[in-house]
Amino acid sequence: MKNFFYILITLTILTSCSEYQKALKSEDIAVKFKLGEDLYNEGKFAKANRLFAQIVPSYRGKPQAEKLMYLYSNSFYQMKDYYVAGYQFERFASSYPSSEKLEEASFFSAKSYYMLSPVYSKDQKETKDAIEKLQEFINLFPDSQYAEEANKLVQELDFKLEKKAFEIAKQYKEIAPGYTKDFNAAIKSFDNFLFDFPGSSLREDAMFYKLDAMYQQAMNSVEYKNTIQEGLLYLKKDRLENAKEFSNTFKKTFTNSKYIETVNEMSGTIEEELQNYSTKS
Repeated sequence: MKNFFYILITLTILTSCSEYQKALKSEDIAVKFKLGEDLYNEGKFAKANRLFAQIVPSYRGKPQAEKLMYLYSNSFYQMKDYYVAGYQFERFASSYPSSEKLEEASFFSAKSYYMLSPVYSKDQKETKDAIEKLQEFINLFPDSQYAEEANKLVQELDFKLEKKAFEIAKQYKEIAPGYTKDFNAAIKSFDNFLFDFPGSSLREDAMFYKLDAMYQQAMNSVEYKNTIQEGLLYLKKDRLENAKEFSNTFKKTFTNSKYIETVNEMSGTIEEELQNYSTKS
């Protein structure tokens, strides 16, 4: 019985392969469509896709074309070929604006772009494209069954852009501590981050790292420099005062911050340094 079972399985596989090979070579597009749909329903998307690709041109303008194009598009998605899936779903939505599958196709077109979004450390062009596509879907189908998921995907992609901007700003501060030009770039980058992402979950970290850059810049500054307009500009004092002001802003904004002890230490050192200027004057 055991051997008979294995023989039966082998014959079934061989028959199935033979049927598939015959369909590939057949001139009958209906045969290809039928077997392609059967394979699709069995989860054999690569084989189904190959058959669909052969008959798509022949079904243009025919009643079955809408169904075929949806199956064809989704087979790419199921195969994780997201570049082609996004394109094919967009074609489907454009070609069949009255289809009952329009909402679903539009969502999976947008989600295909989401699937192409790389890790935050890489270039984020695909991430921005995905946000745009998902937002278009949300605007077109605000009451869609996919709207909640689409919004979550947008939030995830937004955070990826936030993380990218945050890490870039952080790098400016960490590349070569002690060099004023790097601290200037870090402070400017954190300012841009705080402006671009006012509601970011990284806001506390960004403000702390900005303060740390301001503090280190002030502590490593020269006492003064000559300027044509003003004679002597007390560079270190001005930067200490700016750091003091921002540290006060930080403490008011995040009274229970995880960084509060470090910020209080910075504030104490800044006050001591500024006291020296009061003594001199």
